[in-house]
Amino acid sequence: MDEVDSAIVRELQANARQTNRDLARAVGIAPSTCLERVRLLRDRGVITGYHAEIDLGALNRHVQAFLHLQVRPMSREVIENVKTYITALPEVLSVFVVAGGDDLLVHVAVADVDALHSFLMDKFSPRREIVGFRSSVIYQHTRNRVLDELEP
Repeated sequence: MDEVDSAIVRELQANARQTNRDLARAVGIAPSTCLERVRLLRDRGVITGYHAEIDLGALNRHVQAFLHLQVRPMSREVIENVKTYITALPEVLSVFVVAGGDDLLVHVAVADVDALHSFLMDKFSPRREIVGFRSSVIYQHTRNRVLDELEP
């Protein structure tokens, strides 16, 4: 990636809905060049999609938490099955397979602390392969854009 590609990605992260003409103007290149650069970034897998940023509070999901899960027996098949089950739950935002004392880290958003408790009891406790879990409530979340500080 060169400086122009980095500028394009940075601009798209700030506003993926802008027109190609506006994007080209923002990075200082011709619209035809910009269109080709964006196409190449998609083809190379640098740009993988365009997403809407959602206010979770507006969806009555005021409480976010990280759930730390231990899974047994430890095998690829069990991890994949648990991951598939968890990602299908509407409260789940992200699932990470991690090393260390925990096997999975799950980011959830729910209405309140009672809903978090119910989620844990109803969705995780009945699963035999989930042998332990704990939660960490998120008080604040600051998101960093991938290319805010990228050197070309």
